[in-house]
Amino acid sequence: MAAKFSGTFGRNLFLVGAIVMFGFPIVWLLLAPTKTATELSTLNPFAFGSWSQFGLAAQHLFSYQGGIVWRWIGNSIFYTAASLVLALATAIPAGYALAKFRFRGRTAVLFTTLITMIVPPAALILPLYLEMSVVQLTNTPWSIILPLSFYPFGVYMIYLFATASMPDSLIEAARLDGCGELRIMMQIFAPIARPAIIMIAFFAIVASWTSFFLPYIMLTDPNLATVQSGLQLLVSGTGAIRGDVPVNSSIKAPEVALAAIVTILPILAAFLFAQKHLVAGQIAGAEKG
Repeated sequence: MAAKFSGTFGRNLFLVGAIVMFGFPIVWLLLAPTKTATELSTLNPFAFGSWSQFGLAAQHLFSYQGGIVWRWIGNSIFYTAASLVLALATAIPAGYALAKFRFRGRTAVLFTTLITMIVPPAALILPLYLEMSVVQLTNTPWSIILPLSFYPFGVYMIYLFATASMPDSLIEAARLDGCGELRIMMQIFAPIARPAIIMIAFFAIVASWTSFFLPYIMLTDPNLATVQSGLQLLVSGTGAIRGDVPVNSSIKAPEVALAAIVTILPILAAFLFAQKHLVAGQIAGAEKG
């Protein structure tokens, strides 16, 4: 009985600590746009300011430099969508082929995929920049889309899923019925792998949307910036975080907090969408089984 109580107490203590560590900063971030810059340092950190101040912060943020924040958001959506399509279009056939076909160099390709997964992305920035410079794609959308569409994690996940969930007997039966390899992959394997594909798509979206270092290095035109690199331009250009805000700048700490919230919302929406379809895919798989 004592051991059970001790275990429950330890678990609850850990959960409370996690809530305090991760929950309070989020609450502060959500409340920050409702206060003025002065109130952020004088009021209770968890006190609500006013909706009028929230509206004022939103007006300042989205009217900054003629609404460039909207352009950054549109750029991020475009880069993320384009890289996602290319990532899925390459990862699914590559992972499926590695799992179901035997060819010379297969082991080397799989090993290279694993090695690429563990290389820190920052270590690839310089060779990627040099490569894009050679083909004159720096400071263009392709310098962001093409590197982000290279997704070895997706290849490996499809490889694991195809190995575990796509029996060779099913492939042989489809071949006997006259199905080609592409049709087998698209009409038989893809529906079975739907949970894995949605999970890969979600993580690809997160990786693309939150990418900062790549667009920071590749892009010099502010009009091509993503919402992440644009947020850095916003902060550095106005000095809102350092406290040396220019007299004529409408961007202060509350506006920066609101910009951070805006960058989070698409990821939250993607998570809710992916979670719904993952659960649906698992239920469908259980019913079929």
